[in-house]
Amino acid sequence: MVKEIERAGIPVVHMATIIPISLTIGANRIVPAVSIPHPLGNPALSDEDSKEIRRELVGRAFKALQTEIDGQTVFE
Repeated sequence: MVKEIERAGIPVVHMATIIPISLTIGANRIVPAVSIPHPLGNPALSDEDSKEIRRELVGRAFKALQTEIDGQTVFE
């Protein structure tokens, strides 16, 4: 799905916990997530700390959308 949306001219960020799968499916902009059951947070942390993790990941995704790339790129 990611490749088809990008083919239509819309940049997409694939936030994933298993980067090799993202690379295999051909995602171009990849942001590593936290864990499989909780990709955008950590329930063991306080609400504020978990919110900070989400804020940082979304910020990284916005940066990835604004970055010109040439091929697959992982935004660490």
